[in-house]
Amino acid sequence: MMLLHGISTMDRGLFITVEGLDGSGKTTQIAKLKGYLEDNGHIVYLTREPGGTPLAERIRDIILDKSSGNVLPLTEFFLYLACRYQHTYEVIKPKLEQNVFVISDRYADSSVAYQGGGRELTRNLVMTFNKVATGGLEPDLTFFIDLTPEEAIKRIEKTGKTKDRLEDQSISFHQRVREGYIELCELFPDRIKRIDGEGSAEEVWEAIRKEYSIFWSNKGVNDHEK
Repeated sequence: MMLLHGISTMDRGLFITVEGLDGSGKTTQIAKLKGYLEDNGHIVYLTREPGGTPLAERIRDIILDKSSGNVLPLTEFFLYLACRYQHTYEVIKPKLEQNVFVISDRYADSSVAYQGGGRELTRNLVMTFNKVATGGLEPDLTFFIDLTPEEAIKRIEKTGKTKDRLEDQSISFHQRVREGYIELCELFPDRIKRIDGEGSAEEVWEAIRKEYSIFWSNKGVNDHEK
């Protein structure tokens, strides 16, 4: 059983992450998951990466701003790592120790997909530095909402939102990111659940709810699931 500062996973909050390409509907599904968990009696804290703390939010602005110019792959990765370290130790670990359920919009898997896949840094390098930044903390459960880059970009453009520096990358970049996520699903099938993002918001949510119910049942805890 994984320990966090000497506290077993059964004695702390649950750490859930939601991953996927921008435009995959993560924000909608996170809101649904939060409401569902709260209806079942849990205290839930939402956070995000990059960001989650005042310092990390400032770094987020640098990472995503097109005016930052030519940000080299390792520079970009190190900025994410700085955010992740601050976020993990200032927010995530303390909340878990308070028995809060933490849901993060992205975490370390994003760097494996975006910097490892998209920027073509080696996966071992990304995962090694991720372990340093997280102190070895891994999510208990991750939902990867899978969507083709073409559909994800179409959805972003439909909103009229101005694309940030990462969203504005080429289709081939986003395809490599997606492939990076798929490889992670194959590497960690017990933790990362691949959810088909092509359907309606309700269809995606139903798939997430079912996977969560299976996970919770396997923990051997009789929760008052609805």
